[in-house]
Amino acid sequence: MENQTLTGLLTSAAREFASRRALSVSGKLDLTYASLQELIESAATQLVAAGVSVGDVVALVFPNTVEFVIMFLAVIRARATAAPLNPAYTSEEFEFYLADSESKFLLTSKEGNDPAQAAASKLKISHATAALSEADTEFALSLTQSDSDPNSLTKLTNHPIDVSLFLHTSGTTSRPKGVPLTQLNLASSVLNIRSVYKLTESDSTVLVLPLFHVHGLIAGLLSSLGAGAAVVLPASGRFSASTFWSDMHKYKATWYTAVPTIHQIILDRHLGNPESEYPKLRFIRSCSASLAPAILGRLEEAFGAPVLEAYAMTEAAHLMASNPLPEDGPHMPGSVGIPVGQEMTVLDENGVTQEVEISGEVCIRGPNVAMGYKNNPEANKTAFRFGWFHTGDLGYFDSNGYLHLVGRIKELINRGGEKISPIEVDAVLLSHPEIAQGVAFGVPDDKYGEEINCAIIRREGSEIDEAEVLRFCKKTLAGFKVPKKVFIIDSLPKTATGKIQRRSVAEHFLAQISTAKVPKFGA
Repeated sequence: MENQTLTGLLTSAAREFASRRALSVSGKLDLTYASLQELIESAATQLVAAGVSVGDVVALVFPNTVEFVIMFLAVIRARATAAPLNPAYTSEEFEFYLADSESKFLLTSKEGNDPAQAAASKLKISHATAALSEADTEFALSLTQSDSDPNSLTKLTNHPIDVSLFLHTSGTTSRPKGVPLTQLNLASSVLNIRSVYKLTESDSTVLVLPLFHVHGLIAGLLSSLGAGAAVVLPASGRFSASTFWSDMHKYKATWYTAVPTIHQIILDRHLGNPESEYPKLRFIRSCSASLAPAILGRLEEAFGAPVLEAYAMTEAAHLMASNPLPEDGPHMPGSVGIPVGQEMTVLDENGVTQEVEISGEVCIRGPNVAMGYKNNPEANKTAFRFGWFHTGDLGYFDSNGYLHLVGRIKELINRGGEKISPIEVDAVLLSHPEIAQGVAFGVPDDKYGEEINCAIIRREGSEIDEAEVLRFCKKTLAGFKVPKKVFIIDSLPKTATGKIQRRSVAEHFLAQISTAKVPKFGA
């Protein structure tokens, strides 16, 4: 039972590694596993005493702070459901997410969050703040304590079927869908991540991704805590390239996980302002978007560690496939690796399994996979067919069993019947030494139905122009895959986790295509 719940896994780790460092805020505090566990139990006791009941949804709006970690784990310990939300949302966005998740409580830092509080007030949702004492030994919740039974929490036993985490899909192609994840889903994913990367109490990582997102929350935080490893939160509560390596050195980090955009920022800083020495890392992990082989190679050369690309999504409680550590097999640039901890297949539209090297839709099933979307029967009907969860991604297995992603089904560019993967074009663009970022996208075309365009950001000091980009692409790509127009810009639209939004890029340039000026995105 203990390995079937996230709470059980973390409680076991807290017992085994009680005196080891669990969580740090850079330069501010260090908590051992025993101390962290005491704070979680205290906060959970306060939640129960304040009327948080089994199954209640508690929205969490925090930056990457120790208070978030404690409250997230306290909520699920109380058998309630944690719903982390991006602090940068507008009041209208908060209103949608709070209503869609049917949140009963809103928790924020003591500084609060005005848009979230305005939305909660409109929906008549109780708001409270959470703060750790200056001595780091007590946790205070601004909720009225009414339960007179001090042992209420000890009577609560976490079950594998408890819904512990509620997240939303990105909603880039439709209305965001609610994804309930159970204790079993989360425990299974943590065990899968711990296993494939061989995480132990000797490991340490610096979190660079927001904890309201499944990547940072499960791959960075929870998998580390489930292995007895140490986690460091940047002092500012967010990723900073200027402090990243000093934190990695100070806390003897052995690995980190990030999205490709952050890897590129780290790499660009290395090229322009290198550290005198880099820590010896066991591996670097990349996930949440395609990492171009050229960028992977530059990262490995710069930092002397294998770069392992992985494949994940919210509905799978994050991890689905990964390239292995060097001692367990080759890691292949351009591939997201081999399935980890679940079944995976590639199906055609009729549910027939595809042969090696033949593309189809990537489908999965296993204990880490969500049972379905909340209150969305149409989405469930589409996503769960032939006994599998359908990811919406196109890919194929090679002869070694490694998965190669072609792209999102809805993002494939159909140029006169020729199907073009924008990921393939992205990889070519990023292999040019003067291109810092690049993204290909489809636009409507009278002759071919769709045509391919791209947008690039130059490296600092570069004067690369459209003609050079096209010349370079023609050397590597078939003629029909070469972009017909190149936009040279200063920034690209990204999600809160740094993932480039291909759909938003296409829509933005489509709106601007009839004008002579080159559009700019906000920072």
